[in-house]
Amino acid sequence: MTPRAGTMRLACMFSSILLFGAAGLLLFISLQDSTELTPQQVPGVKFNIRLQRPRDDFPPGGSQDGVFKAPTERVARDASSRAPRGLRLLVPDPPPGHPNTGARLRPRQRRRRLLIKKMPSAAATPVPANSSTGSAAPDGHWARLQQRQRERKRAVGEACAKFRAAGSRRPVTPRHVSRIFVEDRHRVLYCEVPKAGCSNWKRVLMVLAGLAASPAGLQHDAVHYGGALKRLDAFDRPGILHRLRTYTKMLFVREPFERLVSAFRDKFEHPNSYYHPVFGKAILARYRANASGEALRTGAGVRFPEFVQYLLDVHRPVGMDIHWDHVSRLCSPCLIDYDFVGKFESLEDDANFFLSLIHAPRNLTFPRFKDRHAQEARTTAGITRRYFAQLSAPQRQRAYDFYYMDYLMFNYSKPFADLY
Repeated sequence: MTPRAGTMRLACMFSSILLFGAAGLLLFISLQDSTELTPQQVPGVKFNIRLQRPRDDFPPGGSQDGVFKAPTERVARDASSRAPRGLRLLVPDPPPGHPNTGARLRPRQRRRRLLIKKMPSAAATPVPANSSTGSAAPDGHWARLQQRQRERKRAVGEACAKFRAAGSRRPVTPRHVSRIFVEDRHRVLYCEVPKAGCSNWKRVLMVLAGLAASPAGLQHDAVHYGGALKRLDAFDRPGILHRLRTYTKMLFVREPFERLVSAFRDKFEHPNSYYHPVFGKAILARYRANASGEALRTGAGVRFPEFVQYLLDVHRPVGMDIHWDHVSRLCSPCLIDYDFVGKFESLEDDANFFLSLIHAPRNLTFPRFKDRHAQEARTTAGITRRYFAQLSAPQRQRAYDFYYMDYLMFNYSKPFADLY
């Protein structure tokens, strides 16, 4: 055999061996079960891959009854938190009817009586029957009242978020809830804002509590000084926190300048055995030049500009009073999440809407009568402008600054065009 022929034979034998080896490898791969092929493990990452269940494992009514539905892909929760950046691990969802028994169930949230947050739509809910006419309100009116509440709560939340530093929410103390009245039968908490319908609201709460048959027969002194209604700060701390979590919390507010004028007219333009000697005498002594002896003795006759001087003085001769204090201080709406925010300007609508929400007796409607000085006109926007016309522009601006948080929080417009 020549050397050239031997070399050719060796090359042919080597080629044949390679071809037979390749053919055997292909045959071996084709015979393997695809489920035995596992993906390469990424260091530090746990793959969580579940195989698709056979068709006859699905219960009746599952996705295999009829047209087959391929499982959707989702990111594996137990792997994605540890996966290297850019790596997305996909696993199929478990088939319908076979929940993952290893998954933790979400704990049931604590039941809260947040009526506004879970208000049903107007189309699916009976309309309120507590109205001034005694008849049910139209669906559109009901829906508008719901929307109004959402907007008011959002305005309060945005104002609080704007001016409260992150993580600065303080614990609730008895001082924060000292103006909140409790009605346990209907699980209501009412924060009293004087000169915003508070006397009639207390009458309504007494009727709800079963202490009176009707608001009409309850006199002013019995409502305010009779001690029939319990304040929230009378409870121990667990009792306070329990009621704040589970009762329906509401407050009613009023345009700040209008509320201020209403308080001045009530307390200083009529005989008053408390406000004249306590506030009137101090105001006249500090802010009226050459005050008469009679005025200094009785405290009567305080003028509105003198009253505003006292209000804006950082060194007041006598302290603040609830009738003209800020609502943000009286009710702490940035600390207490009120479920219902009513306004004096829409008092009847808002009040009767609230009574319907808490399922008050159908014959109970919010009283219309004026609590004191019934022959005198209520304080309106026009009357308020006449009183503030007695002030200089800088005084009006300072008064606006004083009540700025109330204007912002409850979405009231600037009462004068020159305010900033």
